[in-house]
Amino acid sequence: MIKMEPFILTFLYFIVAIVTVLIGLLIFEWITRQYKDWEEIKAGNQAVALSITGKIIGICIILSFAIYHSIEIIETLIWGAFGVFLQLIAYLLFEAFTRKFSVEEQLKNNNIAVGIISLGVSVGLAFVIGASIT
Repeated sequence: MIKMEPFILTFLYFIVAIVTVLIGLLIFEWITRQYKDWEEIKAGNQAVALSITGKIIGICIILSFAIYHSIEIIETLIWGAFGVFLQLIAYLLFEAFTRKFSVEEQLKNNNIAVGIISLGVSVGLAFVIGASIT
């Protein structure tokens, strides 16, 4: 006989991940002033697509560490929210530390190199944030 609890928990974690990623993407869309993410993707802007991909993967990495170390789903949700907040801080710091150009402007202009670096910042810091979850 198959025990249903692991399947139910997996489905609940799946829902938590989708909701957290969607909220995170909405927040990033809100703070992006120079362009709208999904309009740029529809227009074929690969730099914006890379940047968003980094955010999605980054949030999911943080959630996966949270699932490994959490006892309850609510803990995973809290860590996920905190991870989105830290990813937001990382993006703002990335923008602040690149004084020679605007990251947002370069992404809007489809600068693939900036998109790749943005992806790397999101994913790299997600591993650091995730590894710190205990």
